[in-house]
Order: sequence, then C-alpha cells, then structure tokens
Amino acid sequence: MPTALADFIQTTPLCDTHEHLRSEQEHVNDGPDMLQNLFGNYVSADLVVAGAGQAAVDRLLNNADPDVRARFSGIERAWQAVRHTGYGEAVSIIARELYGLDELSADGLENALPLHNALRQPGQRLHILRDRANLDHVQTDDFVRPCAVDPSGPDFFFYDISWVKFARGEPDLADITAETGVVIHDLATLRQAMNAIFAQNGSVAIAVKSQHAYNRTLAWRERSDAEVVPIFDAYLHDAQSLSADDRLCLGDWSLARGVELAIEHDLPFKIHTGYYAGHSRMPVDYIKPGNLCPLLAKYPDARFVLMHIGYPYSDEMVALAKHYPNVYVDFCWAWSIDPFSTVNFLRQCIHSVPSNKLFLFGGDTAWPGAALAYSIQARRWLGRALQAEIDDRLLTEAEAIALASRFMRDNQYDCFRMTEKKRLTNVGQTSE
Repeated sequence: MPTALADFIQTTPLCDTHEHLRSEQEHVNDGPDMLQNLFGNYVSADLVVAGAGQAAVDRLLNNADPDVRARFSGIERAWQAVRHTGYGEAVSIIARELYGLDELSADGLENALPLHNALRQPGQRLHILRDRANLDHVQTDDFVRPCAVDPSGPDFFFYDISWVKFARGEPDLADITAETGVVIHDLATLRQAMNAIFAQNGSVAIAVKSQHAYNRTLAWRERSDAEVVPIFDAYLHDAQSLSADDRLCLGDWSLARGVELAIEHDLPFKIHTGYYAGHSRMPVDYIKPGNLCPLLAKYPDARFVLMHIGYPYSDEMVALAKHYPNVYVDFCWAWSIDPFSTVNFLRQCIHSVPSNKLFLFGGDTAWPGAALAYSIQARRWLGRALQAEIDDRLLTEAEAIALASRFMRDNQYDCFRMTEKKRLTNVGQTSE
C-alpha cells in the first residue's frame, strides 16, 4: 500500500525550473519522430561511450531514414549496456509511458509507430507536461533573450533571458541592436543596450541564464570599465581578434552587468555548474562551482541559482549553499546524470543546508516526452531519498512530506516570485 509520503510526491504539482523546450509550432510541425523522442536526449552520449559509434547514433537520430528497425539495431548492443544508467532509465520510462513498451526491440518499435503521431498534435505539448507529468509550470532557456508570453500556455510556460554570449565575451551586437534599437559603438552604448534588454523583458522573464562554463572557466573577477574599453573597441573593429584572456575580461565585465540588472529587475540568475552534456570534452577545472565564490560575495543581493548540483563537485555545492545566503541549489538534470549520487546529495543537504535553498527538478530537455520521463524519475528518487531518511529515523513521515513540499514547489514559488509572474502573464493575455 502506498505511504502518505509516496502519495504526496505523486500527486503534488512539480515546478520545472529548467528545460530547453522547443516551441509549440516546432513540436507540431518539426517535432521528433519516435526514435528521436526516445533517444534524442542525453542517452545518446551514453550510447557512444558504450561503444555504439557516432555514426550509428547519428543514424538512430536521423528522422529522414524511414528504416526504424535498422536505425535501432545499430545501437541495440550499446543500449543493453546503458539501459540501467540514469539516462537509460529515462528512455525506458518514455517507452513505457508513451508507447506501452516494457522492453525496447525492433519489433516493438515498429508496432508502436502509430501511437507516435498522436503526440505531435496541437496542445499535446502542454497536455504531456501539465496533465501527464503533473508539472506546475515550466521554465525554459531557449537560448534567446526576448521573452514573450507563450500563447500555448501563458501561465505555464516561462522563459529565461539568455546571457551566455555576454558571459563568454562574445556579444552578438547586430542581434542586440535589432532587438533594442540601440546602435552599439562603445562600451557605454553596450551598457545602454543591456539596460534596454531588461527593460523590454524583465517583467515577463522568469530568470536570467548563462551556461558559459561550456566555453570558459566559471572563475570570475571584477573588471573595471577602463580595463574593458580597449578590449571592446578591438571587438568592435574585429571580433575575431580578441585573445582568450581578452574574451574572459569582457565576459567577466558583461556577466557582472547582467547580475546587476537581474538584481534591479528582481530576477534570479541561473548558472550552469558541473557536468557537460555530450561526451569526450570536459575540462574539469572550468566547471567547479567553487570558482564562483568571488561573484557570489560581490553581489549579496542577487539570487544565484546554481544548476545540476555541481556534479561531480557536489561537496563544493553543499558548502556554497550553506555559506552564502544568496545561493540556491537546483537539482535539474542531476537525477538523470547520476541518480544514486543525487539521492546521497539530497540527504546530505537535508542535514547541512537550509531547506528553503533546494529546487528538486528540471528536465533540461527539448521535447515534452523526455521531460515527462525525467519528472517521473525525479519523483521516484526523491521518494527513495526521503523514505531512507524515515527508515533511518532521521525524519518522521510528516517532516519528510513538509520537505517534499518545499523541494517540489514552495521554494520555487518564493525564489522565482511565481504567484506574481503568473498574475502578470494572465493580465497580459487579458489586455490583448
């Protein structure tokens, strides 16, 4: 018989603080075929690491190839090697939840093809996420700055202002001018354009987001205008002429301006920390969350949401969340990267970090089927973590339920000002 804790975890709407969801139009008109829906997520890296070969994975994900049997057969042996990883577990959940498949086989996949077409109809994106995954709302980084109200779910789909190109020291000046109308010819007008970006998007955006750790170190230091002016002048003349150190300098300066504007507009600032997507390229000195300490100390009024539990440097993340009042820990993606370590990390946090600092879930995916699977995965492993706390007599069931409520919904509503954001989007829709 299900426990009260298990029932609470399954029935409580879950806030999703991080996705890369494609739009409703893309989902309907250019969405995934069935094999892309199953494997077009993080498991593709596991398949390569298990020996499938990049060519076989590329064919698996090529929806122009109608031969489903051959596409799957090319990676079937590797699939057997990865099916019990966190990524593999999510694929099995997609197969079971959307296609009724308990095992993946070429025959089963071919027989399930008719079921897939129904998932690509208008409104199914929202239905899968809101009704089947039981998500309260979804926050999406779609890699752009403009954050319009999404008519396919005005009080459900929310968007981040992307700051990654700024933080990399590679601002896309032509696009910025097109968005803001500010012609950028020096550092002062770059700052003016940044202000315009927030003026245009701050009330609708849910947060600011940067994943610059994929391209540069998370280490940050303060840079003066005088230091940056000659570098930016050179960038204006020839963007390719900057050295790596110059880009780091411009990126540090730009990141700081983004944080200052996030404070002014009452928006959290999300930063990717830890593990890379993909395979065969991860400079581990870039990704340590402890590298951010100077930035965290410089801006105590900012709300920094540090993502992916800093895996595999999770102990550093515990220390940051325990030490800095302005740090929040987002478990997005972590349940799929390494679910056992994430269970242990959550239990560690319960006994070391204030419970209002933790956000349970974000799928970090492009398509709703994968987000559904990752949400089921997060609920399962949360239940295991909290039940273990009860079994070890460290928590009562009532205490575990109270923590689940915080981790799944309450903390996110507080940090992201969700009640007000939903009100604003509904007002915007009504006024239209």
